[in-house]
Amino acid sequence: LEIPKELLHVSVFEEDDEAYDIWTKNRGVDPSHVVRMGREDNFWEIGSGPCGPCSEIYFDRGPDKGCGKPDCHVGCDCDRFIEIWNLVFTQFNTDGEGNYWPLDHKNIDTGMGLERLACVMQGVDNLFEVDTVQNIMSHICRIAGKTYKQDPVEDISIRVITDHIRSTTFMVGDGVVPSNEGRGYVLRRLLRRAARHGRLLGIHEPFLYQVAETVIQENAGAYPELVTNKEYIVKMIRAEEERFSKTIDGGLAQVNEIMDQLSAQGKTVFSGEDAFRLYDTFGFPIDLTKELCNERGLTVDEETYQTLMQQQREAAREATRRNLGDVAWTEDVLKDVDGGKEFVGYDTLKNETTLLAIVKDNALVEEVQEGDVAELVLASTPFYAESGGQVGDTGVICVGESEFRVLDCKKSTLGHIMHIGQVTKGVLKDGDTVQAVVDGERRMAIRRNHSSAHLLQAALRTVLGDHVRQAGSYVDDQYMRFDFTHFEAVKPEELQKIEHLVNEKILEAIPVTTRVMPIEQAQQEGAMALFGEKYGDMVRVVSMGDFSKEFCGGTHADNTSNLGLFRIRSESSVAAGVRRIESVTGFGVLELMNHQKEILDETAALLKAGTAAEIPGKVRNEQRNIKELEQEISKQKDRESAGAVKDIASSAKEIGPYTLYCAKVGAVSAENLRNMVSSLRDGKEGAIALLVSVDDGKGTLCVGCSKKAIEDGLKAGALVKAAAMAVGGNGGGKDDLAMAGAKDVSAIEKAFQAVEACVAEKA
Repeated sequence: LEIPKELLHVSVFEEDDEAYDIWTKNRGVDPSHVVRMGREDNFWEIGSGPCGPCSEIYFDRGPDKGCGKPDCHVGCDCDRFIEIWNLVFTQFNTDGEGNYWPLDHKNIDTGMGLERLACVMQGVDNLFEVDTVQNIMSHICRIAGKTYKQDPVEDISIRVITDHIRSTTFMVGDGVVPSNEGRGYVLRRLLRRAARHGRLLGIHEPFLYQVAETVIQENAGAYPELVTNKEYIVKMIRAEEERFSKTIDGGLAQVNEIMDQLSAQGKTVFSGEDAFRLYDTFGFPIDLTKELCNERGLTVDEETYQTLMQQQREAAREATRRNLGDVAWTEDVLKDVDGGKEFVGYDTLKNETTLLAIVKDNALVEEVQEGDVAELVLASTPFYAESGGQVGDTGVICVGESEFRVLDCKKSTLGHIMHIGQVTKGVLKDGDTVQAVVDGERRMAIRRNHSSAHLLQAALRTVLGDHVRQAGSYVDDQYMRFDFTHFEAVKPEELQKIEHLVNEKILEAIPVTTRVMPIEQAQQEGAMALFGEKYGDMVRVVSMGDFSKEFCGGTHADNTSNLGLFRIRSESSVAAGVRRIESVTGFGVLELMNHQKEILDETAALLKAGTAAEIPGKVRNEQRNIKELEQEISKQKDRESAGAVKDIASSAKEIGPYTLYCAKVGAVSAENLRNMVSSLRDGKEGAIALLVSVDDGKGTLCVGCSKKAIEDGLKAGALVKAAAMAVGGNGGGKDDLAMAGAKDVSAIEKAFQAVEACVAEKA
């Protein structure tokens, strides 16, 4: 980039004479354009580690962009000088305590602001006025029906949405899935904050997915992968938007109600307990709670919120530790145990080996006797330790007549293969030569299910698209569970195609091959890796012909025909954009078919059908009968409600120009209660009705206001809140109809009095 020297300015570290000379003497920058600045501005360091002085390059946008002061220069708070480049001369190492040593290998860390350069090249004031970003912003304005730079408050929302949808689109394109942790949580926060600002602009329907198309279009030249993944990106964003709409609708009502109560009580702090409850119950993010509170001049008790979150995390970790069994010993107890990490189970299910270590009650012991629960470490083992979604093997470890039953197998944090189980006979001693024998039938079932996971992933990508990525799995001898990225429920016809394709590959009897190769070679050959997983320089690749090729350290069938058959037993949602399929192979398919037959036979008997084929007809007949009965019940309830409404109308109270109906109507459904209130409300021009239904000690209030009453300021939402406060409840709704709960049904009369007082005040 050729920048005229008269427009080029530089800041350097005040003690760095060498940098000053380089810019002024070697590069010919006017000395008046080089500013020396202190450690805070021009010395880069973060705690301990590499650090050094830096030079920042600025572009002079001209006096008309500045503050007008004669001494305006780099470092001024005005908008005249924009930093476009930064050079960090990494030449020291620091302990973070103020001590510095020269680095053996010095280097220059250079970073250019691409978007800032775009601002310079296009002569605009900020990123949001660069042409490609302007097109995105214009799309948002069209959807919202707004014009940029007409309302400063609306402009903030427009800029937030523009910034966040750009980040969101790229993150989804890179394979990040919305979640509650890590990168997925960052993505979810960005997307939800953008959706929230959309609502501030009056957009109440999903819209970000539409803007994402413009983001893709504007960046297609430099990022063709966005175009390739366009359908997936758009649908993923839409799915998360729709999910958030449900979250925000449920949570917003709660937040607004709490904030109203705080304002009425003159309080300014939103409790951490309420903030946590909103997150835990509705998935309502703390950032959004803080933003809403800030708009109302309230603060959030974040300390209590974080305490509650920490307690929840610790409970989750404790649950995880319980699920892992007694594996917490490994770090300390086994740190001096050399070996115990060799797995030979790819080629054999039994081997003779040495017992290297015995762990009992979190301590190394010399021997274990019958009945003892312990963990054994062997010099080498055919037992597969739980890893990559595949469960650990079971089996036996024997010394002569002595036997240790292996109930599970896991890896310690140091990589030792731990055989977890119990001595069922005799004594085992440290140093014994033992026979390790894996349960072959169980291992074979696990291998079948694991191989089916690879076939399933390939089939999913074939039928649904290349956007499908594995998002987790679980494989044991009973079934296989496979989580994958997808933006909607898999249609029945798609599931049928997927299942058929997997079985087609099984019947083709494709050999299953494994090779260990450099990771670069595996990637060049198109082997799929688990997204986000870290691999070493050498990887194991499992292939099933040209259909499937994946990085995998697990055990597999020798040939796809070994799987017998494959059957999907369920498809469901795990999270927004993540689906789950559970399936079975081999004898599991037979067991599933037998179970389904038992269900059909039992259902046929209950419906008095001769065969399973008659069940649909019998069910249709029962549905018709139920519908007819429901219609008759509904008619009867309508007759009863009409009679009750007539009785209530006869006891109306006239208050000035208004007619007030108040009554307790017993146990009726919410729908019937609304219908009864609507009948009374629509009966007279100035009608106001408050009906209360009581069922099993719980009350429901419903208020209705006619058009005339609403025009006079008597609104159902406000009246039902007044009534609810009298009975310890809460609620709200529209101006013409609103509902609330009642905790203290013995105080119903006070609710009537509260509404009557409100009406009398207007009369």
